[in-house]
Amino acid sequence: MKRINEYKKLFQVEGVLDLKELKKSYRGLVKEWHPDKFQDDDAKKAEAEIMGQTVIDGYHFLVSIAPETKEANLEEYTKTIMECGIENYKHKGLLLEISFTDGSVYEYFGVTPALFKKLINSDKQVRFAKRSIYNSFTYRKAKKAMQPEPA
Repeated sequence: MKRINEYKKLFQVEGVLDLKELKKSYRGLVKEWHPDKFQDDDAKKAEAEIMGQTVIDGYHFLVSIAPETKEANLEEYTKTIMECGIENYKHKGLLLEISFTDGSVYEYFGVTPALFKKLINSDKQVRFAKRSIYNSFTYRKAKKAMQPEPA
C-alpha cells in the first residue's frame, strides 16, 4: 500500500486511477525530469536520472493496477484463480506474492501478517485464498506465465 500511495502522490492521483489522466501526468513528469534538460556538470542531472526512472517505474506500476487494466485481464485472472493451485507464496510487509501452478505470479497489496498466517495454516489454502484474498485486495500480475518451449 505504501508503494501505491507514493506513486499516486508522485502522479498527483486521488481515488480511482484513470489511464488518460495518468498518461497526461506521466508526460508532464517525464518532461520535467528528463536528464537531457540538464547540463553534464549540473548537480540536478543525477537527480533527474533517478527521478526519471522513478517516474517510468511508477507509471508502469500504476497502469498495472488500474481498473481498465484489471478489466482487460479479468478473464485470464479469473481462469487462473479458479482453475490453478497455489505453487508457492512469499509475504513481506503487506505484500503477498502468489505463484500459481500455471506459472503466473500475482502480487496482492495490503495483506496483513495475521491474514497470511491464516492462509499458510489453512488445510485448504486455495479455498481460503478464494474467499479471503483473491478479490479482496488490490492485485497485479507480477510475471508472465512461462511458455513451454516447442519440441
